[in-house]
Amino acid sequence: MSFPPGEGHLETTPPLAECTGSDSKVGPGQRPGSPVPSCVSMKSDRSMDTPLRFKDHAPTSGPDQRPGSPVPSCVSMKSDRSMDTPLRFKDHASTSCLSMKSDFSMEKPPNMSERRSLDEQSCLSIKSDFSMEKPPNLRERRSLDEQSFHSGVDSHTPDHDRTMTSPGTSHHDSEEDVLVKARSYEETFQMKLKSVQRTKLQHVLEDPSNPVLLSEIYTELYITEGDAGEINDEHEIREIEAASRGNLVADDTPIKCSEIFKPLPGRQCQSIRTVLTKGIAGIGKTVCVQKFVLDWAEETANQDIRYVFPLSFRELNLLKTERLSLAELLRHFVGDFKEQVLDQSRQLLIFDGLDECRLPLDFEKNEKLCKPAMAASVDVLLTNLIQGNLFPSALIWITSRPAAAGRIPPGCVDRVTAVRGFGDPQKDEYFRKRIGNPDLAEKVITHVLSLRSLHIMCHIPVFCWISATVLQRLLEEADDCAVPKNLTQMYTHFLIIQTDVVKAKKYTEATDTSHKMIFKLGKLAFQQLEKGNLIFYEEDLRECGIDVTEASVYSGVCTQIFREESGLYQGRVFCFVHLSIQEFLAALYVLVNFHSEGSEPPQSSSLAGLLTAPTLSDLQQTAVDKALQQPNGNLDLFLRFLLGLCSSPPQSDQTLLQSFLPHVRITSTSATGVVDYIKTRIMINPSPEQSINLFHCLNELDDHSLVEQIQAYVSSRRLSKVTLTPELRSALVFVLLMSKSSLDVFDLGKYCARPSDKSLFQMRPVLRECRRAELASCNLTEMSCETLATVICSQTSHLRELDLSDNDLQDLGVASLCQGLEKPSCKLEKLCLSKCGIRARGCESLMMALIQNPTHLTELDLSHNEPGPEGMTLLSEVLRDPQCRVDKLKLINCNLKDRSCKPLAMALGSKTSSLRLLDLSNNFIADSGVIQLSHGLRNINCKLTSLRLSKCGVRGEGCHALASALGSNPYHLRELFISYNKIGFLGAQQLEAVKWNSQSKLEKLMLVLHSIYVENTY
Repeated sequence: MSFPPGEGHLETTPPLAECTGSDSKVGPGQRPGSPVPSCVSMKSDRSMDTPLRFKDHAPTSGPDQRPGSPVPSCVSMKSDRSMDTPLRFKDHASTSCLSMKSDFSMEKPPNMSERRSLDEQSCLSIKSDFSMEKPPNLRERRSLDEQSFHSGVDSHTPDHDRTMTSPGTSHHDSEEDVLVKARSYEETFQMKLKSVQRTKLQHVLEDPSNPVLLSEIYTELYITEGDAGEINDEHEIREIEAASRGNLVADDTPIKCSEIFKPLPGRQCQSIRTVLTKGIAGIGKTVCVQKFVLDWAEETANQDIRYVFPLSFRELNLLKTERLSLAELLRHFVGDFKEQVLDQSRQLLIFDGLDECRLPLDFEKNEKLCKPAMAASVDVLLTNLIQGNLFPSALIWITSRPAAAGRIPPGCVDRVTAVRGFGDPQKDEYFRKRIGNPDLAEKVITHVLSLRSLHIMCHIPVFCWISATVLQRLLEEADDCAVPKNLTQMYTHFLIIQTDVVKAKKYTEATDTSHKMIFKLGKLAFQQLEKGNLIFYEEDLRECGIDVTEASVYSGVCTQIFREESGLYQGRVFCFVHLSIQEFLAALYVLVNFHSEGSEPPQSSSLAGLLTAPTLSDLQQTAVDKALQQPNGNLDLFLRFLLGLCSSPPQSDQTLLQSFLPHVRITSTSATGVVDYIKTRIMINPSPEQSINLFHCLNELDDHSLVEQIQAYVSSRRLSKVTLTPELRSALVFVLLMSKSSLDVFDLGKYCARPSDKSLFQMRPVLRECRRAELASCNLTEMSCETLATVICSQTSHLRELDLSDNDLQDLGVASLCQGLEKPSCKLEKLCLSKCGIRARGCESLMMALIQNPTHLTELDLSHNEPGPEGMTLLSEVLRDPQCRVDKLKLINCNLKDRSCKPLAMALGSKTSSLRLLDLSNNFIADSGVIQLSHGLRNINCKLTSLRLSKCGVRGEGCHALASALGSNPYHLRELFISYNKIGFLGAQQLEAVKWNSQSKLEKLMLVLHSIYVENTY
């Protein structure tokens, strides 16, 4: 950008003769009087001997004469060296009069520090910070954008000084004047910083030849607040599928991008300094940062933040060998500024792309640094900034892919947020904004909705962009038969469109060069595949035999595949637009290389075996095996693309890519062979997640036989009567997950004739997607509890209600389940463990889990177990925890006696208890137990609304205690179930009287009539 002409320049200083205001002659050795003090020009006694000599005009006085000056003339006289050497003006106009303000503009400035006297009290306070001993070197590493920034930001300095040196201005500024001038500097710097950011960020970096305003296509991302949880090291394609299948969970707390540093309602006292935002590649983290900074620069949000400094790890990597102060580090990104800027509060430093960081970030071993002026390595600066040792008043925002988020210690983060991408409404909104033509946009939306695999991938904005690019062009050409039906076809068309762009731009030898370059980029993508790197530096390209200059030229032509990003530091960074494009090119490289003679596979890659397979069938089977050897799914998408490129005619992608694969001949026999091999591997029964990806591979190969077979069973509703083979059970999982209808309740018995631990394990992905899991009476054991523990603590799990009634889990099973329940990422709200063989040790495991993670579980059913007094004491302890949210506790038929009622009474009377419903039905606690409970009920802190004591051996004395307690605290209890007890007529009257008390809230009093008169036997 450039600022308005003249804004960064000063008018030339008037000749000295014009400033005198007098024609009087001055003799040799004489000095005229000065109407005002002029101490600034007297900093050197040598200035009295030799006048300034200007080469291009006649001198105004004799050799030893000096004209009078009616006003101070300190600017040109700050150095005695100016008396010997004439000023040297450059060949172009300077942005300011720096050469007249300080001798530092000269080649060898003198050391002024040895001769400071009383004179400096005037010159130092009103000039510039260039009087410091080591001024910053502003002549190096300036890009065009940076120069424009300097011309704006630096321009305030001469303007300010010119005002100060005008006639009538005192050189002895008051402290208030200095503060006003400093404030003016900061405001000017902020204004210029905002101007630069507005120009830099207002467009979306999709296609430089066709810039699009961010405001025109920006679609609000779904961002939620979430805890750190555990690091998810699975391939992000699995997270995309999991996140896109689930609806927005009710307990997710949405946050607007502009409010990421603002406390949520009810948490105003929360102090938020450091925010960590997680999200998979392409989900919109960088765009979120761009929108935040642009809103700040356009003054539409977050104006309480003084300055915003966006720093990308891509550029920080280029400074890893430098030793810099904090100010010097920031100058690499925003240009020069005075260090007084760092004294301001409410500044924001944004570190974008932690997953791209190649610095060690050693928080434990790095030295502690507190002084901003001290130089240190960039790694030390970053760790101390994040820890709050350095620049503690600044806000810190870090973005990262999930797998790298663990590099930041949890104690350094005040808030963790997650960018969840697009929901269905946002997908439609994006297509309408991006395409513009309403009719064409509707066609695109309809096509994407018709194909589940494409619709799932549109959860990430990058894939929406790829889909819009491809479908808009194909549908405009009315070529409906060529519209992509799967992922491989979509990416193949995208690549072809980009090569057409190269041809249209008349790139030298476009077709041949483009194909060669894509092959080289494919090699780079293949070698870096296992590392998961999205960015590459010059040394990475050279390692793959890519000429850096050639890559730079190509990236400037085909920016939608491979880009070069140059920062202010003039370091070159290359990247694929998205990880999926990298994986597609890697798959293309393998297939092309397989048919190329004399190619040498990279020896360092563990995937080298793919390039040495003797036949295409061997290549395909080897790829399947290697993908299955990756438990985290690192090769899942790569395998889909590779097999999709091997699909058979007539609508195959290898037909579209004949120019890239001139020697490839894919036959129906080879395609059938790999289909049969995949079905065999599914039958061997790998993990459920791996089976799902193998079904995606069958979809890319256009084989749907297993899916159609299981869909027939589902339609006939005969699944509960049929024993499914392993491959059909895997197909069932795939069908349920790919279903367009939401899976709110999953009943294992409905889909399995003989449910067991094994069948539950295979259905694990489905359990993560449902909200309620009905697993009662499913013959489950401790083994299933281990499976369920991984499900309930998964960050992508939507499971909130779990019913495990009537399964022989025992205490060991409960202990295994609690390993997931205790994790902060577990959001389970209702847990039913009725009739599971639980005793005191199981209660202890539950207590420990609820202490670790107390804020989610609200309902616990332990009916038909035997916790005993010890177990009740443990449960009472956790119920009194102020963070515990359990408000419903069911203990029906638990063989409890009166001894167990005392700890429960303590929980009822606790001020911090959340308990609202207590069901003790069918426990012989008798009157003594009820009397104990009444001590808690009468406590004003008791907020219980429902008490169930049916068939508990209660008599008249117990009724009297209850009535008395409810008379003392009538404000909360609404339900009292006391059927099947020998309370007698008097007891019934006492309780009825409570109900009619004007202050009583009791609405439902359950008294079965025969329990009043008939003597029941227990």
